[in-house]
Amino acid sequence: MSLKVEDVMVRDVITIDENSTVKEAADVMNKFEIGCLIAVRKGKAMGIITERDLLKRVVAEARDVNKTKVKNVMSSPLVVVEPSMDLEEAVKLMFQMKIKKLPVVEEKHLVGLVSLTDIARFHPQMMKILKQLALRQATPKSMKNF
Repeated sequence: MSLKVEDVMVRDVITIDENSTVKEAADVMNKFEIGCLIAVRKGKAMGIITERDLLKRVVAEARDVNKTKVKNVMSSPLVVVEPSMDLEEAVKLMFQMKIKKLPVVEEKHLVGLVSLTDIARFHPQMMKILKQLALRQATPKSMKNF
């Protein structure tokens, strides 16, 4: 029996309105001790803002954190998966797209988030698959030490 995305995804996904400031986004990330937020517009997932986005698109560019909107620095469009997707396929997609977090959507509604860290923590055997993929694919720099 193969594992599905829904078996390891985090169900309580923290979101932020895309019109919020990046200061507000950073405050929410710090409050919940998380590395990303799903940016929403009228309840619909539109993008993702990560710590890396904040570093590259805000700090490195010396933008005003109180004026810069999440929608101007988030990664978009979102790459998403369904809860019923095989976990191994989701991992392959992450490597192909060079991303570490995948929002999980069912009938256009955000129902979870899965990350490589969640997968490795939940299912140690997936480490073999991760290592095999790393050998075959162009691995993002941040994943090379996985």
